[in-house]
Amino acid sequence: MKTTNIHSDYAFEGAYDFIIDILSKVKVDGLFIEYDDQRSGGFEPLSKIFASDPTRRVVLGLVTSKFGKLESEDELIARIHEAEKCIPIENLCLSTQCGFASGEQGNIITEEEQWAKISLVIRVAKKVWSDA
Repeated sequence: MKTTNIHSDYAFEGAYDFIIDILSKVKVDGLFIEYDDQRSGGFEPLSKIFASDPTRRVVLGLVTSKFGKLESEDELIARIHEAEKCIPIENLCLSTQCGFASGEQGNIITEEEQWAKISLVIRVAKKVWSDA
C-alpha cells in the first residue's frame, strides 16, 4: 500500500483501519505497507491480514525513502517487534517505504544516503531474522 512520494512529500494520510478489510481479502502472497512515520497509524490492522491468510507476508516499509536522515537500528528493531504482536515474525519483512525516485522529480536524498538506507535495511534484517 503506497501513499505516494512527491518530491519528498506524501499525497495521503491516515491509518490503514479503513481499508484493512479490503486488503485482507486481496489474493496475494504478500503486501508492502508503508509505516515510515506516524501518519500510517499502528500495526493493529495487520492482525486482520494474517487472520484472513496465515501464509501471507507483510513487508513493513519502515525506512523512509523521502529523506536522507538515517533511522535508528534500535528503533527499527523495536517497531518490528511491535508489529510482531499482530503478525508472526516469520510473516514479516523489512523494506524502504517506497523506491527512491517515485516520480520524475525524485526525492530530496543523495545517492550515498540511498545506499546507507539499503545497508541499514540489510543490517536490521540480519539482526531480526538471523534465526528465522
